[in-house]
Amino acid sequence: FILFTDFGVAGPYFGQMKAKLIEFAPEEPIFDLFSDAPSHNPKTAVYLLAAYAGLFQGLNICCVIDPGVGGDRPGVIVEVDGQCFVGPGNGLFEMILPCYL
Repeated sequence: FILFTDFGVAGPYFGQMKAKLIEFAPEEPIFDLFSDAPSHNPKTAVYLLAAYAGLFQGLNICCVIDPGVGGDRPGVIVEVDGQCFVGPGNGLFEMILPCYL
C-alpha cells in the first residue's frame, strides 16, 4: 500500500491507519508517500496524487485528504489499470480518472 494523507506526523491517526492495514493485509508492504499533503484540501492534493500515482504501478494507494471526516460523502474505490485508489468521495480522484475514460 502507498499512503497519501494529510494527517501530519504528530498524533495517532497515521499510526492507527497503518495498524489497520497491517491487521487486514499483513503481507502487504506499506510505503509512506505523503503524510503532510495539503491539509483538508482535496482540490490541491489531487494534483500531487496525479503526479505521483504513476510511479507506483501495481501498488494500491490509500488516500485520506478529508475536510469533512464523518460527513455524508461516500467512501470510494477507483480501479485504474489494475491499481486501486481508496479514499473519500470528495473529488480527490478527479485527475486520475479522466486519463483513462
